[in-house]
This record gives sequence, structure tokens and C-alpha cells, in this order.
Amino acid sequence: MLLCYIDESGTPETTGNTSHYILAGLAIPVNRWKEAELDITIIKQKYSLEHTEIHTAWLLRKYLEQSKIPRFETLPRDKRIYEVQKYRKAELLRLQKTNSKIFKQTKKNYKETEKYIHLTHNERNQFMIELAQTVSSWTYARLFAECIDKIKYDPNRSTNSITEQAFEQVITRFQICLQNFSRNMNSKQYGILIHDNNETVAKKHTDLMKTFHEKDTFWKNIENIIETPLFVNSNLTSMIQIADLCAYSIRRYLENNETELFDLIFQRADTKNQKRVGIRHFPGSGCSCIICQSHK
Repeated sequence: MLLCYIDESGTPETTGNTSHYILAGLAIPVNRWKEAELDITIIKQKYSLEHTEIHTAWLLRKYLEQSKIPRFETLPRDKRIYEVQKYRKAELLRLQKTNSKIFKQTKKNYKETEKYIHLTHNERNQFMIELAQTVSSWTYARLFAECIDKIKYDPNRSTNSITEQAFEQVITRFQICLQNFSRNMNSKQYGILIHDNNETVAKKHTDLMKTFHEKDTFWKNIENIIETPLFVNSNLTSMIQIADLCAYSIRRYLENNETELFDLIFQRADTKNQKRVGIRHFPGSGCSCIICQSHK
């Protein structure tokens, strides 16, 4: 059996602040799950993050207050935490008196990043590189993703929404992978989906999966994926957090041509005839990105 961990990056709304919506699924054999979790835990422990959820987008931001603290990089980690918290408290008190809108957003930013403030930006970047390097070394893992360019997406020419198209494509590729595994092992292999517990998409993806079990997808019969997705809180499993890393890395490559994390993650894309077909960039016509070129 393969466990496929699913997460997204970017917003599906065409009016959102990202040009792409990415849905990624990272599949690993069930007998390698503990090994993979241990790999991630060891890296987390190195950076004192073993009990912390890794949210890539928040972790990789630059925290302005760190640059305002003299010799921040040379301070011990407990002193860094103290200095950052002191600065943030003062800043929130100032904003509370002057600008309520910025105050609310700043308070949210601080809350989302408070578990990472003991690390410099370089350390946080290195942490994510080490995670991506580890994922790249998992030769048993398979990565699937649908990457939708919202600027070029025409809702009038599709019967599915952006999220529905992305989910159907990831499911179809996972099904094909399971069929290939079954063929290679001479026994039917099954898979199950484990999704970040997002209330907005939980019911929608559950209903879609029920439909796929009854009528299959447009592209493929669904014979090897069992049940509807299991929804778990991402802070409870490192593997959902790794799916977040994969989705984020792909989006940042497509939107900003950032290759450092993407080049490592892309090594795990599912392959056919030595082509990395597990990830699709839609619409790919005339696109020169690595993803589209790998399909030719």
C-alpha cells in the first residue's frame, strides 16, 4: 500500500495574490513511513523544531525585527527569542494606537512565525534545503502535482473548477502509479489519500472521490485507491508538512524561477520512459519551464 499525502500552495481564486494554484501529492510505501518520519524528525531536532509544524511559506519569510537587533546572528537561541519577543511586543503596542488594520495583520504574522524566531533567515533557509535534500534521496517516493496558471485558465471552457481539476489530475496520476507498482510487484497494490484538514476542501474532495469511485475520472478508472481522503491536522504529521514543502517549491519555481528547492523536489516526480510526468503545468502550450519540457 502507498500513502499519498496531499497539500496545496497558492489560492484557487482567480483574484487571489498568487498567479498559480498547486495541488501536490507525495506517495510513499506504507512500510517506509516510519523511516521517512524519522528522517524528518532528525533534521527538525537539529534546528530545535522537533515539536513544531513546518509551514514553508511562513518559515522562509524574512523577519524584519531580526535585522534590527544588533548582532542577532551571534546571540544564543534563547537570547534571540527574548529580543525578538521584546521588539514585537513594543511594535504591537505602537500599531494598536495608530493603525488597526496593520495591527491585525502584523499580529497574525507574528503568531504564524513565533516558533521559528530562534533561527536566522540563513538557518531557516538551510533547514528547508536539508529537508528537500532528504526528500530527494527517497527513491521509493513518488511526487504528483497539478500546477494551474490562473492567468491562462478559462473557466468558461471547463466544466470543473480549479480545485476540482487539480484534484482529478493528482488522483489520476496516483492511480496510474499504483497500477505500475502492481505490475512490477505482480500483486495488486492499493493507495489511500491523506489530506491536510482544510474545512473548505474536505467536503468537496470527499464528494469528488465518491464520484470517482462510482464513475471514475475523465482520464482513468479508479481501481486501486481505497476510501475517500483521510483528513488530518497538518501539525500532527510531518509528511503533510513535507507535501506543503513540495507544493510551495513548485509554485515558487513557476512564479519566481526559484530553483534551489524545486530542483531537489522535482527529482521525486513520477516517471514514465525516463520522463518526469508526475507533475503537469496547465496550460503548458508553448511553455519553456522544466516541467513542460520534461513531458516532451
